[in-house]
Formats: sequence, structure tokens, C-alpha cells
Amino acid sequence: MNRQRALLIFGSSILGAALLTWFLYANTVAPRAEKQVRIVVAAHDMPLGALLHAGDLKLVNYSEKDAPKGVVLKSADAVNRVALFPIQANEPLLASKLSSTTAVEGLSSTIDTGFRAVAVQITDVSGVAGLIQTNSRVDVLFTRPGTMTEASTSTILQNVKVLSVGRLTATGAAVDPRAQRSPVVTLVLAPADAQKLELAKNEGRISLSLRNPLDSSQAEETGPMTTEVLDPTLADRIARARKKGGVGDDQTWKALTAVKKDPPKEPPKPRAVVDVYRGDKHVQESFR
Repeated sequence: MNRQRALLIFGSSILGAALLTWFLYANTVAPRAEKQVRIVVAAHDMPLGALLHAGDLKLVNYSEKDAPKGVVLKSADAVNRVALFPIQANEPLLASKLSSTTAVEGLSSTIDTGFRAVAVQITDVSGVAGLIQTNSRVDVLFTRPGTMTEASTSTILQNVKVLSVGRLTATGAAVDPRAQRSPVVTLVLAPADAQKLELAKNEGRISLSLRNPLDSSQAEETGPMTTEVLDPTLADRIARARKKGGVGDDQTWKALTAVKKDPPKEPPKPRAVVDVYRGDKHVQESFR
């Protein structure tokens, strides 16, 4: 009897140890089956402005916990929509990167409703030496030429989105350093701002200042800034000249703006001049 009881206790202990070992293995070592979800991804690389078709999309299984927020779950929800950003192959499609349902293909479909695209001609200096790229944010500066009292610079537009730089519309694309830089930047503006920019283009010189894309602040002092900041004494000189009868004539402006120089020094007069004759040649030698 004691022997049977001992065997029963021993067997129960072995069974309990086996169950405990299996439980620990199942919870610590054995791989768990994660819940899967089917999402829509790009079948190949697509540029900015591409109209999506069924052949451009495919469904893949994704871990539910790793699926991006806002990902498209049905192909029908992405067909006939336009890519607002360049999309790489096998990249999950996000609703925020696609336009509303449309049948229009091309870059123009990426312009928000109620806005317009306006091109601005730039140089390496006015375009921040090529640092401006697609989707950059810039401020637009307007410089009015003229005399020292007429010339001024002011900020006419702030936090403007760059739609394209020349024909380069894909962000992240490799840029050939030997390629010629395009002198045109296309900006996205409200209609009233588009009119303001066109007027400024015909009245003076336009330049762009690059800003941090996370900086949406609006500067309170936007101009105009005159040449008085370059020469603090200019305002006083102009005021004094106006009291004397105005500054409209050229001679007065030359007197106001000319850089004063010391008069040239005359060479000292010679103490003696000696006539020297050498044959038929006559020269004068000076002794100082």
C-alpha cells in the first residue's frame, strides 16, 4: 500500500513538472502567432502627382501592431486618387498622402482647392543658393529700386509652400551636381497673394528666404525697411537738406551720398631746376 502511494505521488510530481515546463516554454520561448491585417502598399515606385490605378496597388499581410496609423485597407479606397508625395515600392499607402477622389493626373492635382500656383524667377542669391527644395517653406521679400530715399525692402508673403523647383518635383531624388540649376520656383498661393506677387514682380526684385518647415510663426514687422538702417546719419542729413530747400536735384544727392575723401596732396616744389645739355638734347633735372 505504501509502495503504491509512493508511486502515485512520484507520478503526479513528474506530470506536474512536465506541465509547468510546457507552460513556461509556451510563454517565454515558443513564438506567438501575431494578429495579421491586410493593408494596401505600392506595387512600384510612383512620383508625386501620379494617378493611382488598380495595377499600382497590392495587398499584403501586416502585423496589426506594426500597421501605420491611417493606412489604406482597401484597394478601392486608393484607386483614382493622386499621390501628394513620392511613394516607394512596398510602402504602405496612407490616406494623408493621397488626394481626394479625382480623375485628374499630374502635379496640378496636388494644389489645394482655392489656391493657385505662381512661378518666380530666381538666381543662386535670391534662391538661397539652391537650398530651396520641393515642399520647402519660404518667405517672399520684395525690394523696390530707386534713390536712397525711395529704395526699400519688405516681406510681402510669409510661410509659403514651394510646389516645385524647376521641373524637379520629387523630394529625396538625387541631384546631379553637374546639372544646371533651374532659375524658377513655383509657389502655392491664395488668389489675392498671387496678385500681390505678380505686382511685386513687375515693380521690383523678388527674393526668397528659407524657413524651418516646423516654424509657422508670423513676423509682426514686415517692412518696408529703407536705406536709413544702412546709414544712421542719412536721415539727419536728408532732414537738414530738406530744410535748406529740398533734395530733388542730382547735385544735392551727390553731396549727401558721396564718400568724403581727403584732397590729393600736391608734390613738394623742387628747390632747384638745372638745365642739362647733352649734344642736341636738352633736359631739366630737379633737385628737391
